[in-house]
Amino acid sequence: MTTPKTDDSHNQALSLRPPRNAVDPRAVGWWSVQLVLWAGVPVAVLAVLGVLIPPARWWFLVPAGVLLVLGAAWVIALPRLWFRHHRWEVTEDAVYTRTGWFFQEWRVAPLSRIQTVDTVRGPLEQRFGLATLTVTTASAKGAVKVEGLDAETAAALAADLTLATQATPEDAT
Repeated sequence: MTTPKTDDSHNQALSLRPPRNAVDPRAVGWWSVQLVLWAGVPVAVLAVLGVLIPPARWWFLVPAGVLLVLGAAWVIALPRLWFRHHRWEVTEDAVYTRTGWFFQEWRVAPLSRIQTVDTVRGPLEQRFGLATLTVTTASAKGAVKVEGLDAETAAALAADLTLATQATPEDAT
């Protein structure tokens, strides 16, 4: 059995706790626009088909209406829930993330296991001034991603993590 690692500066055992930082509040708008696009495309296609094919009008317009109502509910509720439950933190030992509301996922990437650090900014993220920090490890589960960060914060974190992982003596394999 191993003993818990202690932090010399505080003399306390490290324990699993929720990450401290919330994503940028602009992430709510970014997630909302994504959901509008995901829900809006099928609604638009069904509505156009309903207008163009009169014999099947109700077969297209009723599902379009149902999807419109469900999509509106998703756009209103989900981004706010995600904002409340997405958390991240970078410490001198690891990168921590927690996502999800119904199905929660906690991820920890020790600095000694980090292989690459990337930032990604898609067109919508650029419009909202956001970025995604991707920390790749040797884990079969895949990279640890922190979505919805301020672009400058993500760039600074990527630089800091790169320096920290270079200074970590263990092998990242």
